[in-house]
Parts: sequence; C-alpha cells; structure tokens
Amino acid sequence: MVRAEWAIFEEDFWAINNVLDDLLKSSKAGNVMLVDPTGQLVSHCGRDVDFDLTSFASLCAADFAANYQLAKLIGESDFSTLYHQGAKDSMFLGKIAKGVVLVVLFDKSTTLGLVRLRVRRAVAELDKIIETLYDKLEFRHEEYDALDDTFTREVEAEIDNLFAD
Repeated sequence: MVRAEWAIFEEDFWAINNVLDDLLKSSKAGNVMLVDPTGQLVSHCGRDVDFDLTSFASLCAADFAANYQLAKLIGESDFSTLYHQGAKDSMFLGKIAKGVVLVVLFDKSTTLGLVRLRVRRAVAELDKIIETLYDKLEFRHEEYDALDDTFTREVEAEIDNLFAD
C-alpha cells in the first residue's frame, strides 16, 4: 500500500532518526535520508545540502520505481539496492519495507564496501520500525474507514449540487 500522507508517531520518528544518525556516523557518509514510495522525504540526517531535498527525494523514489520496471524486463523480481558513482560523490539506495527507500550520499572519504555493510544493518532495523509504523497506521485507517466512505459520498453529492444546471 502506498500512502500519500504519513502520520509518524513521536517514538517512531526518534527510532528512525536514531538508526539514520547511527548509519551516518558508522558509514562516514555525508547524508542519509528516508524517502517514502511517493517521493516524500520522511527524514534526513547529515550535512546541509545545496540542492532541493524535496525534489531530490522525489527523484530517488522515481529512480527506484524505474529500476523496478527494468528488473521486471530482465526477469528479476526486483533490485533491492542501487548504486550511482560520480567523480566526487556517490549514492547508495536500499529498499526497505513497504517500498520505503534509504538513500546514502557519500564521497571518497568512505568506501562502497563500508556503506553497504552499514546499510545492511540499518535496513534490518528500519524494516522493523516501518512495518510497526504501517501496522499502527493501518489500524488507525480501519477506525476511520466508515467515516471516510460517508465523507466521500457527502463531498461528491455537494460537488454535484455545485455544478448542477
């Protein structure tokens, strides 16, 4: 299920940020972020950047979605990680539960091997946190399903009334 809006509980926010901060330090990366499947930036740890993080998060989610389709074309079920190497900076993306993407930006002061090793541990921890968070959100969503259906019908009726001849 892809959610367009997140409701992150305080304990989950701190759990996510603690994992990201630990990954940032242990991998010697410059930036670490979590992006939801719709491209929303969930959390960011690291140095200030000179680009728009919102746009960057959207592009990371799109990159993962495009590579998912490429994997399907060649007979793979999915690519769980992506790696992009630049002249100065590189990025490593890892898939987490529910299609959430972990993004690590790093330069030549660290190695891909160290980043991969540290990401593996972070993904395991974040998988648990994200699964628990989605369980909480699903329970919360079920509580309001009846209200949502009624609300939707009433809004549709009101829109019909506004545009009636």
